[in-house]
Amino acid sequence: MIYFIALICVLGIAAGQILFKLSATSLQKSGSLFDLSTLTTLFFAFALYGITTIAWVWVLQKIELGKVYPLMAMAFVLVPIGSHFFFGERFQPQYFVGVAMIMAGIVLAVKA
Repeated sequence: MIYFIALICVLGIAAGQILFKLSATSLQKSGSLFDLSTLTTLFFAFALYGITTIAWVWVLQKIELGKVYPLMAMAFVLVPIGSHFFFGERFQPQYFVGVAMIMAGIVLAVKA
């Protein structure tokens, strides 16, 4: 259950990064931080980060940081995947080699 909540935290952090990028895109289009679309997206990004942080603190009460922190590396995989689907960003083949190495490192660290 604790690892499940930790994974939810990782997903929340990744989604928050996508929302921050959407905020930046909205800001660039509108030219104003006070644009309703920009503020709304930014608000949800901060709210998600806040909720995720509270959940992460709960996780850290239950398990050692060294055991659960490697899961945060999954954000390095999820955010670029999200950027591909939301923003059309493309990757070089080396990216997939890097993702495989990150995933192998996560599995190795969590099982240690």
